[in-house]
Amino acid sequence: MKRLSLDDIQLGTLLGVGTVGEVYAGKLKETGEQVAVKLLLPSLSQDELVRARFQREMLILQKLNHPNIIRYYGGGKHDGRLFYAMEAVSGGTVKDLLERFDRLSWREVASIARQVCSALQHAHNHGIIHRDLKPGNLFLDQSGNIKLGDFGIARDTFSADLTSHGLTVGTHAYMSPEQIVGAENISGKADLYSLGCVLFELLTGQKPFQGTNFAVLFEQHLHTTPPHAIDFVADCPQALSDEIAKLLAKAPEDRPFNARAVQGVMMQLLDQKPSVGPTSDRTAKKVPYSAQTSASDVSAAAVIDPGMALLARKLENAEVRSVSWRALAILGGVIFLIVCAVAIAGR
Repeated sequence: MKRLSLDDIQLGTLLGVGTVGEVYAGKLKETGEQVAVKLLLPSLSQDELVRARFQREMLILQKLNHPNIIRYYGGGKHDGRLFYAMEAVSGGTVKDLLERFDRLSWREVASIARQVCSALQHAHNHGIIHRDLKPGNLFLDQSGNIKLGDFGIARDTFSADLTSHGLTVGTHAYMSPEQIVGAENISGKADLYSLGCVLFELLTGQKPFQGTNFAVLFEQHLHTTPPHAIDFVADCPQALSDEIAKLLAKAPEDRPFNARAVQGVMMQLLDQKPSVGPTSDRTAKKVPYSAQTSASDVSAAAVIDPGMALLARKLENAEVRSVSWRALAILGGVIFLIVCAVAIAGR
C-alpha cells in the first residue's frame, strides 16, 4: 500500500461527512497538488469490519490507474484513524448536474456512458466490481471528464469478500437483480445494470423504477419490465434507447457482453454527423466503429466527443452563476450596512 503521512498534507476545509468518513480539501506539501483527504470517523475507528472495508477501499484504489477513475495518492494512519488522499475534482458530481438541469441531452448522456464504460472495463479487468454505480459517485472536472469514485463497497474478486453471502449491498434505485437476491458470484454485469439505471435517469430525468420504498423497488427490479427511454425523449436515438434496454435486462447473460461493447455503441452514437433538419439525430450518418477497439484508443484524448464539450459548457455556466450569486450576496450585505449606517446617522 502506498504510504503517506498526514504531515505530508496541508489540510484545508471540511468538504463533507459520509457514513464512515470525513472528506477534507488538502494539498500535497511536496508537489503542491490539490487533493481530497478521506479520514475514517473517530467513532468507527475501532470497528474491525469498518476498518477492514476502509483498508480494502484503499487497496482497490491503489490497483486502479485510469483517467476516468479517481486517482489514489496514498494513505496511512493518524492518531488511530485511517486516511487516504485522492484526486480532487472541481466540477461536482453528475447528480449535482442532474439536479440543476433536470435531465441531460442524449449526446451528454452518451459521453458520460462512454467514459464510465472505459472506467468500468479497466476495473473489471482488474477483478473489481464497483457495486454502487450511481450519479452521486460520478465526479466531473471542468472539462467534462468523468471520474468514477467511491469504491467503499466494491468487490475485489481476487480477495475474500467482506460482505456476508445473501446480504444485499448497493443503492436501492440502481441495484441489479442479482445484488438484490444476494447472489454469491456476481460479475461486472451487475455494474452494467446499474449503468442502465443511471443512463435512463440522466436521459429522462426520472429513474426507470419509481417504487416508494425498498420493497417495492426490489420487486420492480426483479420482475417489472422497464420503460423505454425513447418514449420519454423525442430526440433520443433508437440505438441509445435499445442499449439502455439491454443494460436493464433482468438476467446478466441477456445484458451486453462487457463494458467495452457498450462503449463501442456510445462511440458510434457520438460519431454521428448531424444533418440539416429536425430529425437530424435520427437520420445522422454513422462513422463505422468497432466494439473491439482497444481501451486506450477509445479513451484517448484525441477522440472528438461533442457531449464533453456540452458538459464543459454547462459546468462553466454553473460556475459563473455561482460566482455571480456570491457577488450579489456580498453587494447586498454592503448595501444593507450602508443603509443601516445612514439610518443611524439621521437619528
